[in-house]
Formats: sequence, C-alpha cells, structure tokens
Amino acid sequence: MLHLRKLRLTFSFFNLKPSLNPRFHSTTKTSLQIQSHPKPKIPSKSTIKEAQSALLDYLHSTRSLQFLDADNMCKNSPFFIQTLVEKTLKNEKLVNPKRLISRYLRYHPINEFEPFFESLGLKPSEYAPLLPRDLIFLNDDPVMMENYHTLCNYGVPRSKMGKIFKQAPEVFRFENGVLGLKIKGYEKMGVSYAVLVNAVAVSPGILVGDVNDDFVEVVDMLKDVVAKGGDVDSGWIKWQFLDEGSCNWGLMRELLCLLSDAGLSKEELAEIIRCSPCIVFEESGGRTLSMIGFLTKFGLSVNQIALVFLEFPQIRMVKFLANLRMCFQLLAEIDMEAAEIGKIFQSHTLFIGSYTLKTTKSLLACLNVGKKRLSAIVQENPHEMKNWILGRRVKPLVSIREEEEEKSKAGKTEFLLRLGYVENSKQMNTAFKMFRGKGAELQERFDFIVSAGLTRDDVCSMIKVSPQILNQTTDRVKMKIEFLKKIGYSVSDLVSFPSYLSYKSLRVKRRLSMYYWLIDNGAVEPGLALSTIIACTDRIFLQSYVNRHPSGLQVWEDLQKEIHSED
Repeated sequence: MLHLRKLRLTFSFFNLKPSLNPRFHSTTKTSLQIQSHPKPKIPSKSTIKEAQSALLDYLHSTRSLQFLDADNMCKNSPFFIQTLVEKTLKNEKLVNPKRLISRYLRYHPINEFEPFFESLGLKPSEYAPLLPRDLIFLNDDPVMMENYHTLCNYGVPRSKMGKIFKQAPEVFRFENGVLGLKIKGYEKMGVSYAVLVNAVAVSPGILVGDVNDDFVEVVDMLKDVVAKGGDVDSGWIKWQFLDEGSCNWGLMRELLCLLSDAGLSKEELAEIIRCSPCIVFEESGGRTLSMIGFLTKFGLSVNQIALVFLEFPQIRMVKFLANLRMCFQLLAEIDMEAAEIGKIFQSHTLFIGSYTLKTTKSLLACLNVGKKRLSAIVQENPHEMKNWILGRRVKPLVSIREEEEEKSKAGKTEFLLRLGYVENSKQMNTAFKMFRGKGAELQERFDFIVSAGLTRDDVCSMIKVSPQILNQTTDRVKMKIEFLKKIGYSVSDLVSFPSYLSYKSLRVKRRLSMYYWLIDNGAVEPGLALSTIIACTDRIFLQSYVNRHPSGLQVWEDLQKEIHSED
C-alpha cells in the first residue's frame, strides 16, 4: 500500500498519468510534443504602412529628426519595420496598428541607428559592427549627422551611404567644415559635380587623406579622350562597373596609359569606352590588364591586343578572359604543342574569347575521338571550335576510315561529272561501282591514256564503253600500249576496242605473239581486228587459228612458258 502511494506521488510530481505497467510506459511523442512552432505571420501591406507612419511620427515629431531623414528611415528599413510589428502586435488584435505601435514607441525607445543604417543600404549583419555601444539616438552624434547631411546636400544618394560607412567610416568623423573643403578641393582641380557625386558613392576613399591624384588624373585623361565626342559627365564613366567592388583609380590610370601608348588614337579609345566600357571600368581595368598579360605569353604584342578591343564582343571582360583560359586548357589537355597553341591565339583571339567551350573530357566523349585527332582538327581549322560551344549539341565525328571513304566517293563523283555523266543517273551509278581507286588516281590514269596519243573525247567514249580500263595502274597501261605499238598496231585502234587495256598482259602478249607467228608462217591472213584476236576464248582461238599449222600447238605452249619466265 505504501509502495502504491509513492508511485502515485511520483506520477503526480511529473504530471504523468499512471499506466497499468509503468515499466513499459510508451516513449512515443504526443501530438503536442511533435507539433512545430507556428511560423510568424507576414505583416500585410496595410499593417506595414501603418507601422511606417507611426515610426515617422515618432522619429520626426518625438525625436526631432529632419523629415527627409525620418521618411527615408521608415521607407527603406523593411527588416526593422517587420521586427517592430512582430514585437508590438504579437498578442494584440490588429484593430488599430498605428495606435498600438505609437504607444509602444512612447514607452520603449528604439535604437535609431538600426533603421538609419538599414535605410542606407546595409543589412543587419553588415551594420551590427557599426552600432555605437553607448548611444541609441542619432541626435546624440552631431558630428556624424553633420557629415551625413553634407553628403546628402551635395547630392550623394542616401542608398549609397552604407558603402561609405563600410569602406571609409572616418568620413563621418570629420570636424565641422572639413568634408566640404575636401569636396571644394576636387572641384577646383577640375572634377565636375556629376563625376564627384558618383565617385564618392563608389569610391569613398577619395575623401580620406590628401587629394587622390590617380582619380584626378583619370578624370583628366577621360576628358581629353572624349573632348571631341562629348562631355565626360554625360555617362562616359560607367559607374555600375566601379560600384561592383573596390575601386582602384591607380589601376585604371595604368590601363589608360597602356592603351594610349599602344598606338590607339583618342577617337579609337573613345569608341572602346563607348561600345565596351567593361574593358576600362570592370574591376577598375584589372581584368583587362590580366588579359593583356595572359595574351602576351602567346607572343601577342600590346598593339595587337589593343586592336582586339576595337571589335570586342558584347560580353563582360571577366567572361572573355575565362573563355581564353578555358580554350588554353582544352588545347593543352589534348597535347597540342605550345607553338601551335600560340599560333591559334595570335590569329583567333577574338573568337576564342567570345565563346565558352565544353570541357576536354566532355568533348572527347561527344566527338568520339582521341586527343591526337582532335588536335589535328583544331590545327587544320580552328573555327571548328565554334561547333563545340557549351550548351550546343555535338555530333560524333566519323572515323578516319569513313572520312577517307567519303572523300574518295566525293572525288569519284567529281571525276565522273567531268566526264559527262549525269549526277545520280543509272549510268553514273553503274560506272561508280565499276571504278576502283580514288578520284585523283582515276584522273591520273585518264590523263595518262590521253597523253599516249588520244583525244579527250576518244578516251571519254572508251571509258563509257569499258569503264574497267581505269582500274589498271598507269604502269600496266603503259606496258600494254607499248607492246601494241611494238607489234605494229596503232594507239587509235584502242578507240574501237578499249577493253584491250583491261585484259591481262599474259593473254595479250601470248595471243598477239601467236598471231604474228602464224602470219609469218602463212597460216592466217594479216589484218584481223584487235578484238577478234583478244576477245575470243582460248578454245575458239586454238580451233580457228593455232590448229591451222602443224606446229601451232607446240609454239602456243612454248610461248606460254616464255612469257611466264619473263614475268
């Protein structure tokens, strides 16, 4: 009984319900335990506007901030506004959000630096290190506000002030009037209002320390370049490139001097800045200097590289340089010689930098070729790389054997067309199958037969009657024609019997030698046609001519042995 009371007390203490067997108490999580915390509701647009209005009244009326400052803080600090709404209206009904937020602000002063920095373009993680430890009201830092208003009144956009706080916070610690004197100092050196406003926004470091001579010199050089083309204030300086990172006016001055020394005229330099501003302004010209250094390793001079800028494609310099490096990596990985790579870069710089090529591994797989053949293809025609652009479908290349067959077929077709065959006709297809050899070889044999003493038309007619005569090598054709002349026939006899050239030399020599032996021994009459002697079968030739003489069969067999021994 005492044990049961203790067990009940234990369950009561831990707010648990006793089960029949506490040893096997379930460990499964209840629905309340696994229920996730509800996500905070996103305030509606009307609630956000009410919160902005309440904060504006507080900052302007209660805290006595200038209206423009307060209005900018309310409209451009969404993170702070949302946090304020979540804190204020968490357990309240949204009947009158503005009244509730105003009441909250009346008894809970905020850190005004938070919405102030956020309205200048900084994220909470960026402005956290900038928050003063012992201040929460902006008016308690009159030095900062004085310099802030000096920049605002001069025309620097409030949205750009955050970058100044990050890169040059000492600007907001200048004593009264010092910042204004620095600005006037640049104006006296010829820097216009429009240029200075943008320069301060992207490169606030020019306000720290003495006058930035590199900045002033760059402005003067640009003025000189665009003197005939327009005012440097009218958009010649592409501030969006300089605003992407830290601005280095010394680097830009070095690039402008290098381009001027490369032989570019002021008009050409102005054209480069107008059509491809990334060359001069992207990363303050640092990428361009890197590209120049990269290309000089392949034997290009600065003057040659400067000419590339006149036809520069509509892409960023960082992309152009990345394409050059990827192409170099491809050529190096397929084991191309350094000298050959240099030749390609020297003659095709513009197109190489304009396209992003596939990786070597992907290209070899897609084309189904080896490194050696791929290198040969590029050396033969570098423009072939345009077909290997990233994202474009690449078809496998035909094998070397297939490629040679295609070339041979094309050569044969061209040869037959020159002979007068009609393309894709039945006669042409028949002749195509009968010819053996490449187009160049067939043309060589054709020219040889013509040179033996026949006209081109005669040879063409011979080929149409007996296409196989072109399957003989020039040496065999020469031997048969010389033998024909030796025994007294004329080359013109081939026109009527072109098949003579396609018979084996053993048959030709044996038949003609036997025929002339029979003439000498009075067994046959002279003047038989060449076709009569050569074309008939051995059985008919023996019956019709050889057997006319008693010793004919013996001479026939002796001729066979003699000719065999000569061959």
